[in-house]
Amino acid sequence: MTIPFKEQATALFPGIAIAGLVAISAQFLNEHYGAPAMLMAILLGMPLNFLSEKGQRTAEGIAFSGKTLLRMGVALLGVRISIEMVQTLGLPMLLVIAGGVAATIGFSLLVCGLFGRDKLFGFLSGGAVAICGASAAMAIGSILPKREHAERDLAFTVITVTVLSTLAMIIYPIITANLGLSTEATGVFLGGTIHDVAQVVGAGFSISEETGDLSTLVKLIRVTLLAPVVFIAALILRNQVEPGTQRPPLIPTFVVAFLVLATLNSFGLIPEVLRDAAGHISRWALLAAIAAVGMKTSIPKLLEVGGPAIWMVVTQTIFLALFVMAGIWLLG
Repeated sequence: MTIPFKEQATALFPGIAIAGLVAISAQFLNEHYGAPAMLMAILLGMPLNFLSEKGQRTAEGIAFSGKTLLRMGVALLGVRISIEMVQTLGLPMLLVIAGGVAATIGFSLLVCGLFGRDKLFGFLSGGAVAICGASAAMAIGSILPKREHAERDLAFTVITVTVLSTLAMIIYPIITANLGLSTEATGVFLGGTIHDVAQVVGAGFSISEETGDLSTLVKLIRVTLLAPVVFIAALILRNQVEPGTQRPPLIPTFVVAFLVLATLNSFGLIPEVLRDAAGHISRWALLAAIAAVGMKTSIPKLLEVGGPAIWMVVTQTIFLALFVMAGIWLLG
C-alpha cells in the first residue's frame, strides 16, 4: 500500500507545486498591488498551458489541482457559514437574496440561446454571477457533463465574472451614494449583487465598517446557496446522462462536506483556531485550483468564445443588480 501512494504522490507533486507557485504569485500581486487574486491566478496560469499537455511531468498534478483541490476549497467554505447569519437579516431580505440567485439562473437559461450559447454554459455563467463568482463557477463546472470546450468555458467565465466584479466594486458604491440608499440597503445591494467575496468586502468597507459587515454577511448567505444549487443541478444532470454512461453521484461529496461543516459551525462546534485555519486552506486551495484551470486553458481557444458570450455575462450581471434593487425598494 505504501509504494503506490508514494508513486502517486511523486507523479502529482510537480503539477501541484507549479499550481501552488502560481497561487503564491497571484496572492503577492493582490497584497502588494491590489490586483484580484483569482484573476491573477488564472491569467498567470494561462501562459503555462504547455505544462498541462500529455507527456509532461506536471500534467497529472495540474489535473489533480484543477479538480480535487477545487472541491476541497469549496467544501471548506462551509466553516464560514452559520444559521445565526441567516437569521440576522430577516425573512424579507433573505427572500430577495435567494430570489435574486434563482431568478438570475433562470434568466440565464432562458436567454442563453439569444447569445448563441447552450444551457450548460447558461447555467455555468448564471450560477457564477448569481452566487459567488469564480468559486461558484468552479463548483458548478465540476458537476457538468464532460464536453469538448468545458475547460475553455470555465476559464472564460472565471475571467469575465472576476473582471465585472472588480468593476462593480468601484461603480456600485457610487450608484448607491447617488441613489441615497440607507446603510442597510447599501449593504444588502452590494452583498447581493457583486460576484466575488473579496470585491464585496472591498466595496462595503470603502463606504463604512457597518456597511462592510452587512454586505459581507449578505454575500456569505449567497455562498450558502451554492450547496443546494449544485445539489439540485447534480440531480437533474444525473437523469440526463446517455445510456451506458456512468452517472454522477446523487450528491457530490464536497457538497456534503460543505453542509456538514456549516452545520457544525452553526452549533459552535468548530473552534475559532480551526475555523480560521480552514478558511486559509480553502482560499489557497481555490487559488491553486484556479491557477490549474488557467494552465489547462489555451489562449487561442479562449478567444473562440466570442463577444456575444461576454455580453451575455454583462446582461446577467445587470439583471441581478436590477432584481436586488427592485426588491430593496419594494421592502422600503
